[in-house]
Amino acid sequence: MLTDLARELLSGPNFATVATLTADGTPHQTVVWAGERDGRVIFSTVRGRVKERHLLADPRISVLVLDAADPYRFVTLVGTASLEDEGADALIDEMSRKYTGEPWVERATGPRVNVLVDVERVIEYGG
Repeated sequence: MLTDLARELLSGPNFATVATLTADGTPHQTVVWAGERDGRVIFSTVRGRVKERHLLADPRISVLVLDAADPYRFVTLVGTASLEDEGADALIDEMSRKYTGEPWVERATGPRVNVLVDVERVIEYGG
């Protein structure tokens, strides 16, 4: 259920802040490179990282995408995440080229995993 503004912001090199939930329900936020695939938000992480562990325990997630040219223009996307291994190396390379203009050079150890977010609610501001 992505809106036009959400698709626009996800198509460009606009950073996203992902909020997952810890075991006690406290939000945990990290900045990620994100995109859109088949109407879902998609981003990459390393297996075993905090984001992945939180999502395995509780798949609820919120993704805030700021317009790099105007940070008062943004979308918050609330939904449920799922994880998939297929295409994880290709996705991080795609994101690296989108955000840096360069191919991905692995900086972390361990296999990568894609996080796909089924968006249930969109909040827009400045669109």
